[in-house]
Amino acid sequence: MWKTNLKVLLLALGVVGFYTAVAHVIPQLHSDVPETLALGADVSPDALAAAGQKIYEGAGGCTSCHGLGTRAPNLLTDHGGKGPIGARCGAREPGKSCKDYLYESLTNPGAYVVSGFEPIMPDMRRQLSNEQIWATVAYLEQQGGEIDVTGQDVARTAPAPGAATPAGAPGGTSATLDPVALYTEKGCIGCHQLAGKGGVVGPPFDGIGRRRDAAYIRRAILEPNADTAKGYEKFAGTMPTTFGQQLSAAQLEALVQYLASRK
Repeated sequence: MWKTNLKVLLLALGVVGFYTAVAHVIPQLHSDVPETLALGADVSPDALAAAGQKIYEGAGGCTSCHGLGTRAPNLLTDHGGKGPIGARCGAREPGKSCKDYLYESLTNPGAYVVSGFEPIMPDMRRQLSNEQIWATVAYLEQQGGEIDVTGQDVARTAPAPGAATPAGAPGGTSATLDPVALYTEKGCIGCHQLAGKGGVVGPPFDGIGRRRDAAYIRRAILEPNADTAKGYEKFAGTMPTTFGQQLSAAQLEALVQYLASRK
């Protein structure tokens, strides 16, 4: 009996040691971390928009979809002859103000999908705080419109203490190791095809294990600007650099091994 118990103990220690080693080897801290915001009720529109611009252009990963005119509507420039997003957001949904429409688009993107596009946008609460989302809304309103976001908006939508957070949200409890679920949850579906679904801006995941090994795939997720796949040069620099923070070491390894197995 003691031999069996010893084997179980050694196996458990081996598993813990493996994931501990992975956590130390993976350079997760190299990712662009969303700036923490503390917005009071008297925050100015300009301060909100400035913070929102940093998120839009950086850690939010917005530029990887919006602006190409392929996967999602252009936001900072004209779309459909109606001007940038700040000029048209108030007319998207009847009875819904610009800021409320934009907030809905970031937190419940499936509620209204612009004609001609697929519902591939993730719930941004998975990677941004409530304050960061409202700062982004203010920045988008500024594009052709007027900012009317206030500190009161931030306060009224703040999650209640102890309330459940979306899977993957900052401070959330999601720890799924299902690679297919991660593919959708983390927004990979917006760029990469898997089983015939998804965007075509990045290399397809079907058959990727024949072309790339696990080490390459891991690096491509953590440091997407380190290399560009042949044929996708025009999209270089569009992949978000935040996955090292969005994925735990175990989630990253589950996704890497799954993709490497796609022969």
